[in-house]
Amino acid sequence: MKLIVAITGASGIKLGKKFIDYLPKEIEVHVVVSDNALTVESFENKQVTLHAHDNIAASISSGSFQVDATVIIPCSMNTLAKVACGISDNLPTRVAAVALKEQKKLLLAPRELPFSAIALENMHKLASLGVIIAPPVMGYYSESSTLEEMEKFMIGKWYDVLGIENNLYERWK
Repeated sequence: MKLIVAITGASGIKLGKKFIDYLPKEIEVHVVVSDNALTVESFENKQVTLHAHDNIAASISSGSFQVDATVIIPCSMNTLAKVACGISDNLPTRVAAVALKEQKKLLLAPRELPFSAIALENMHKLASLGVIIAPPVMGYYSESSTLEEMEKFMIGKWYDVLGIENNLYERWK
């Protein structure tokens, strides 16, 4: 599997990094970190290729790159709005536009609460186009007792919708 992971905004960057760290080693991962996100120092996954957020000519910006899925975790409201309006002025928004154009899986994890009416309208628009809108929301049935368990639950749910096998959380019995 070939996966693009974009990290936009500074809030929640650790969750985006953990999403990458838990990925199986055989997944080819291409990472884009926005200017507003903190510097990501290292990844446990050895198959990570970093791309500059402003490199619109990067290999991953083309539909011919044939990526399986694109995720933006966390997804800032600015990035969400640009994707909803078809604005591709940086690499994260470009790879999202390519995912839509190529009808590939696109998962956005909006990170702000509460959601404004504009943000909800943008999410609705994108969901109607087949985008997976999956904010980092705790599922209480998982009975997580630590922050790490809650994060594994959310990441495991994201992996589930992307078709990535995992055992990061206790499944409902």
